[in-house]
Amino acid sequence: MSEKTTAFYRGNTAVSVDFSAEGVSSDGAVVLLDKLEREHHLIAEISDHIPDRRDPAKVTHSVEKLLRQRVFTLMQGYEDCNDVEHLHHDPLFEDLLGGPMASQPTLSRFENSVDKRALFDLCRAWLARYVDSLAGREELIIDIDATDDPTHGCQQLSMFHGFYGQFMYSELFFHDGKTGQIIVPVLRPGNSHSNRWYVGILRRVVRAIRARYPQMSITIRGDSGFSCPAFYELAAEQQLQFVLGVASNAVLKKRTARLADAVRRRHVSQGNTYQHFTSFPYQAGSWPSAQRCIAKVESTGRGLNVRYIVSNLPDKTAREIYFQVYVQRGEASENRIKEVKNMCYSDRLSNHSYWANFLRLLVSCLAYELFLLLKQAIRKTASTQAHTWQISTIRTRLLKVGATIRTTKRRIYYRLSKAFTYKRLFRALIAA
Repeated sequence: MSEKTTAFYRGNTAVSVDFSAEGVSSDGAVVLLDKLEREHHLIAEISDHIPDRRDPAKVTHSVEKLLRQRVFTLMQGYEDCNDVEHLHHDPLFEDLLGGPMASQPTLSRFENSVDKRALFDLCRAWLARYVDSLAGREELIIDIDATDDPTHGCQQLSMFHGFYGQFMYSELFFHDGKTGQIIVPVLRPGNSHSNRWYVGILRRVVRAIRARYPQMSITIRGDSGFSCPAFYELAAEQQLQFVLGVASNAVLKKRTARLADAVRRRHVSQGNTYQHFTSFPYQAGSWPSAQRCIAKVESTGRGLNVRYIVSNLPDKTAREIYFQVYVQRGEASENRIKEVKNMCYSDRLSNHSYWANFLRLLVSCLAYELFLLLKQAIRKTASTQAHTWQISTIRTRLLKVGATIRTTKRRIYYRLSKAFTYKRLFRALIAA
């Protein structure tokens, strides 16, 4: 029997509340995530590479189920393991997982069960899955970028970074510049320079790709932090094309001094906007060979801005290389990292163990990859408004919807709210 509570009056009308409604979930569209996983088996394949050292007689939740719970709750906006406390007895998640949800201590033990060998195996499996997806392609752009992850405790290898002025981890991402796929993610100690470990990892990535697709044209794209002698040696060895930023220095400033003075006199002084490109051979003292350096001297209307990049792309002008290739990394890489970090919560690496936090990074990347598959499915629908949605928009507009579940001997009914604004889009996705 329900017990009504009168909250307030609207004139002479009493407004009352009780808890007599059937079990309602705010995550009604989670069934769509289950459909995606059943089609692509992403979580299942990755879970096969996570060792399970528990006594089988005492296991309630399989590794795959634990990983599914972590990924699906992340996608629905629940950032941490202890958020399961807010989802106890959620009827949709219980149906999706085939029983009660794992508790926070169980999830924490799962995250802390991996070691260095297991994480390396997971990264190799991640890379192998990406290489499998390249069938039929002739060219590839690999975007390389890193981001800071501030830490707030005593996490292993959380260290102070002078540039960011904080204790942190460094997250390194290799992205596919066309599809947005994460080729492989890497968690590094907080005091890592941008180019720490990346050449060795890139060598493994390129070899894995070339082993399957020896004629694949590969272009590397990154900012000035990734310009180093070891990379140029690798580029020559593997015949890689590249477009990299280069940090300004006295030699480069001297080479562009006359052009900068001319732009300053003719345009900066008058507040005009203007861009001029020039290129010349340049070799830093530690580089194995000279490279083509491109300088953009720009009057922004408020001052002078000079940028430098190096590239070996053939048959393109300096302006084409800068605008058609280099600046595209903003959307292809930087915005994708924002989605992983801020919308799939890779900045919530709050375990003590470094390897447990590395696994958390991979879990966030799994959530991102499933969102990427969902984006691809959305673009195939007639809902053009939704084609440009970011992950946060997909979550709030498509995935967060009230629903109930009804189970019979032969059917399971997910009953979503009649007031759902994007029901037509949801129906197109779930019926595809």
